Amino acid sequence: MIITCPKCARKHKVNPEALKPFSDAGKTNIMASCKSCKFKFPVALSSLLTSEEEPIEMNRRAGSVARKICITLSKGGVGKTTTSVNLGAGLALAGYKVLLVDTDTQGQSSYILGKRPGAGLTELLTKELTISDCLIEARKNLWLLSGGKSLAGVKRIIDKKSFGAEFTLSEALSPLDNQFDFILIDTAPGWDQLIVNVLFYSTEVLVPVALEVMPLHGMSEFIKSLGAIQKYKSEIQLKYIVPTFLDLRIKGPKVLYDQLKKLYPRQLCKPIRYNENLADAPSFGKTIFEFAPGSTASEDYRSLVRRVSRNESALLK
Repeated sequence: MIITCPKCARKHKVNPEALKPFSDAGKTNIMASCKSCKFKFPVALSSLLTSEEEPIEMNRRAGSVARKICITLSKGGVGKTTTSVNLGAGLALAGYKVLLVDTDTQGQSSYILGKRPGAGLTELLTKELTISDCLIEARKNLWLLSGGKSLAGVKRIIDKKSFGAEFTLSEALSPLDNQFDFILIDTAPGWDQLIVNVLFYSTEVLVPVALEVMPLHGMSEFIKSLGAIQKYKSEIQLKYIVPTFLDLRIKGPKVLYDQLKKLYPRQLCKPIRYNENLADAPSFGKTIFEFAPGSTASEDYRSLVRRVSRNESALLK
């Protein structure tokens, strides 16, 4: 049985046995309290007793395991969160079950999606709440495990661990591995213990890189750091390099794109062209597919969805 909070949309599992005393006493309504946002609200007992839980993994192939993709680069301002949200939204539109995990203390994924979760990754890692209490369904087929300022405290907790600190995130997220087709993890700029955790959990890496000199230098440094992780986890691979902010009106970005094409021909994806709609969409809490479906940015992210999903027919209509 499931109770959904009308304020924050958090779903809570309810043990039917706990409701039996109320039903036997002839009560028709009970008061529920959301564990996440603490909001109290009435629930009709009759409707609750007849409801059934709808699992997240519905319509998925039995035994399938999610592809875990880390979207990262130590340099900021390259479009990591924009790419994470729009790639996740595009995969969801294509019919895949997607979980977006925000490991950034800025928590901008929630803002872009127009959501204000009462709980998220922090509460999951500290075991304050259950997985179902921490997840929010942001769109059809797209779930969000939000980040935020509270993750700064989690980083300190991880740093203090004397053994197995790099597997903290893996231990928390492993129950979700069989419930989604894709788990996308958005990361903060820089290099810290939480990003190391993300890389130990992920199996694929997607690097958005702005077509400027400093982000390209940052990518070079990141690839060296990734090599250090691969010594302990060989299965994680750099699969996708996504050039962002391609502005064909000036010469520099095109020159840098051609250099990337020579250096990383297998990993290089079609670039995301500069488009003002990408900057405007978050103000309305919308993805690029909702805000400007006919824009070049929407077209470019549709192409990325096809590349990542390995489905050339995805989002063609």
